[in-house]
Amino acid sequence: MSLPNWASEIISSYESGAAGCFLLHGNVNDRLLVPEKKEHRLGSLQDFIMGSLVPRFDVVLSYDPGQGLKIERGGEVFSQWPSMKEGMDLPDQPLAAVRVLTHYLKYCKNLQAVGGESPKVAVIIRQAQMICPALPNAHNHELNAMASILRSWAADMRLQSHGQAAFLVSENLNGLHPLVSRSPRVAPVEVPLPSKAEMQTALEMLYNDCPTALVNFREDFSFPAARLIGSTLSSVEILLLRREHGKKPLEESDLSDLKRALVERDCGGLIDFIEPDRDFNGLIGLDGVKKWLRQDISLGRKNDLEALPMGYLFCGPVGTGKTYLVECLAGEAGLPVVTLKNFRDRWVGSTEENLEKIFSLLHALGRCIVFIDEADQALGRRAAGSGDSGVSSRVYSMMAKEMSDTRNRGKILWVLASSRPDLIEVDLKRPGRVDVKIPLFPCADALEGWNLLRALCKRKGVDLPEETEKGLMDKIPELLTPGAAEAIAVKARRLMITENLDAKQALLDCLDGYLPPVSLDIIRAQIRLAVDESSDASFIPPAFNE
Repeated sequence: MSLPNWASEIISSYESGAAGCFLLHGNVNDRLLVPEKKEHRLGSLQDFIMGSLVPRFDVVLSYDPGQGLKIERGGEVFSQWPSMKEGMDLPDQPLAAVRVLTHYLKYCKNLQAVGGESPKVAVIIRQAQMICPALPNAHNHELNAMASILRSWAADMRLQSHGQAAFLVSENLNGLHPLVSRSPRVAPVEVPLPSKAEMQTALEMLYNDCPTALVNFREDFSFPAARLIGSTLSSVEILLLRREHGKKPLEESDLSDLKRALVERDCGGLIDFIEPDRDFNGLIGLDGVKKWLRQDISLGRKNDLEALPMGYLFCGPVGTGKTYLVECLAGEAGLPVVTLKNFRDRWVGSTEENLEKIFSLLHALGRCIVFIDEADQALGRRAAGSGDSGVSSRVYSMMAKEMSDTRNRGKILWVLASSRPDLIEVDLKRPGRVDVKIPLFPCADALEGWNLLRALCKRKGVDLPEETEKGLMDKIPELLTPGAAEAIAVKARRLMITENLDAKQALLDCLDGYLPPVSLDIIRAQIRLAVDESSDASFIPPAFNE
């Protein structure tokens, strides 16, 4: 049966002699589809390696921090090693175990060199990030010795030329010692989250154990498979088993909420996953912006990806509706929104590991919007901060690399929002990362402010007839933002209920005591910044052109 691309890549690299030591990272703790003679079965990565990558190896040895050194296959052959004949016990400690593995690999290599019959040997190191972590302490002798040995497997021993192979399994690259993860002789291979086809195959298999949970999709598993993309097979299996136990069939209406819960849990709380329920029909004004964005959405639906931007920057004063616009854009395009949260960590290397996990999820989701609010704070700096051990500069580097990857064009749409776009590094907002910069402004005059305020009041149940305009026009605040207008509408509804006032009097009382939530000097300064950032003159209203 056909193998996934990552497994085919390993086989090709090994058979061509390009690599013999492989670093498997990413979705390594998930359930996988393990090919068998006529069908798949669900198993672990260990099962996949044993059944699909090293089935013809005579001896397979593994090490795990919890189980120690273990003989997976070929115990009789391994027992012929002179060291074993002398009664050597298999060690549990990581450095001692890796040294035993190294000695055995060298023994088999030397046996081959003198013309003896040498067995084919494969070595699997699970949870490699735990025994050889990326720690800043360069004086840790055992850690450095471990990194040196693991690197030597690929660099010095040329495993593939002697019928040997090594698999280092780590949840991520950034958590592993750089001597290993950055070695040019170690071949990194990402195990991705399941594709739609793999998810569909897994659901077909799970139907045998969970017929009640999947009864509504038994005729076509492609629909739930597409909706659950981004989830791990393990989490989907657990969900279905719980549904089966409770005799609760999975409904089509459940899929969005379930996917959000599964993705957020699998990603360890590093993201918020949102499927928006609003579109441009609920967005007041911004006709030019909506026209531009609708054109881009149309291009995406036609799969004309080369004409799509890599990303947007929404900038403007606080309260101008940048986050709301993102939600409307996502709903109009029918795309889920991923927002990054809490990915920064105080532990060395943890922030980079978190970003690596997030990027893997984004690649699995297919088309999605990645929304980064307060981008001037979240995206890091090119120059390392004085007190963050260089984390800010590493975040900047990883984000810049991912945002400029042209393979993501039309698949991952980056949307940045900031009221201080001048604080975002210039390289991060250049074309090729952020192609379209759209400024959002407060109301330019009293009439625009009245129309906005009246529309928002109507949504809150404060219905103002058109003739009310005459008595209130001169009280409309200067440079009124949607955020401030909504706060006024909420307050007006409160006064109507608590003071038993009519709509006009309630609004009049709100406007008489109104104080702007943000200084107008700050608003004007942020307007100037937004005008300077705009990528097209048509986005700037005439009132703000000067």
